[in-house]
Amino acid sequence: MHSQKLLFSDRNLYSVMEAQKAKMFQEIDTYPANQLLNTSIDDLAKYFAAKFEIVPIRIIEDQISVDQQETKRDVSQDPLRFISDRDRPFYISETLIILYIPFEGEPDIFMYRPSTITLNPPRGFVNGNTLELSIFCTDHDVQSVKREIDRLLGSIRQYLIWITSDLTSFNATLKDVAQQHIEVRRQKLLKDQGLIASLGFPLRKRPDTPATYAVSTVRRKAIPKPPPAHTTAYVPEPAIEMAEYEHILSIIQSTATMLERSPQTFRDMDEENLRDQFLVPLNSHYEGQTTGETFNASGKTDILIRDGDRSVFIAECKIWRGPKSFSSAIDQLLGYATWRDTKTAILIFNHNTKLSDVLAKIPNILKSHSNWKRMMDFTSPTGFRCILAHKDDPNREIILTVLVFEVPK
Repeated sequence: MHSQKLLFSDRNLYSVMEAQKAKMFQEIDTYPANQLLNTSIDDLAKYFAAKFEIVPIRIIEDQISVDQQETKRDVSQDPLRFISDRDRPFYISETLIILYIPFEGEPDIFMYRPSTITLNPPRGFVNGNTLELSIFCTDHDVQSVKREIDRLLGSIRQYLIWITSDLTSFNATLKDVAQQHIEVRRQKLLKDQGLIASLGFPLRKRPDTPATYAVSTVRRKAIPKPPPAHTTAYVPEPAIEMAEYEHILSIIQSTATMLERSPQTFRDMDEENLRDQFLVPLNSHYEGQTTGETFNASGKTDILIRDGDRSVFIAECKIWRGPKSFSSAIDQLLGYATWRDTKTAILIFNHNTKLSDVLAKIPNILKSHSNWKRMMDFTSPTGFRCILAHKDDPNREIILTVLVFEVPK
């Protein structure tokens, strides 16, 4: 017979969770530098959160079993019994009933003390992935034994509810704290290499920029595998800063508002002519490094910012022709996007479909695309933003903003 001990009492669960977080930080700090730099921060944070989460215990209720055996127990130290000589053992015959409770999860969790406790925690013995509870009886009062079993099981279940609550809150924060720690180390690595200054693509605003366009205020768990990443030396790639990206979009939105307010003027324009309406106001704000024009037309519908032969901003102008056409526009963007952190946009002009129907379809089309990774917060009532994976490398993340405009025919 295994000796019973107090459960949920050995270690403070909060200390266990803090130690687990510290282990995660230590692993982030020693993760190979080039792999860290070449991996999507979001994917890496998900990996560390999955690896270091603490999975609550789940009792397998339909597999609980029971056994019994005869035993003798020394009660010489029982203060509720009158025994004349407590210096010698005093045995009584009893029936030992053992409850076997299989469970999934880490056995050590039965030893952790949650934030909510009672003054009388249950006793038991953890044997592998089975919890054993012992009940002694000197008679054969079935109802009394059942009541004791129910009491013990109820106590175990309640403690596991408290522990699950603590662990659920802890696990929910892991991705965010991992992401913050990864970002801190990433910035340190870049500064150590003297490369942080080369990350931003230089967009020089013209000194005579009009102020018309303002930025919008708008079971033992399986150990996960780390996300795949190149181990070669990390090479920074040009990228427009997020603030510039938002400013570019604000210019596009302001121009589109002008189109919406004068539908008769623009209703017969095709996608290429609609695109040209954006190039002049965009280039009135930015000048290129060599040509005086930052924004250029390439092909029939796209607006580009290039650095050499690579595009760091791409916008596609499309008249709404249904989900298939919209999905093809996404594929077209991905075909152009060759750099990490490329910022992109699709401008949808709706001529003859109910606008609410178009807006209702776009999120599902985005999420069903094979390169979709996640949606992002975006405050526009007729716009959406998401992260797409590069067609050749899932660690290269592309921001796509979809803006929908009503230009009726």
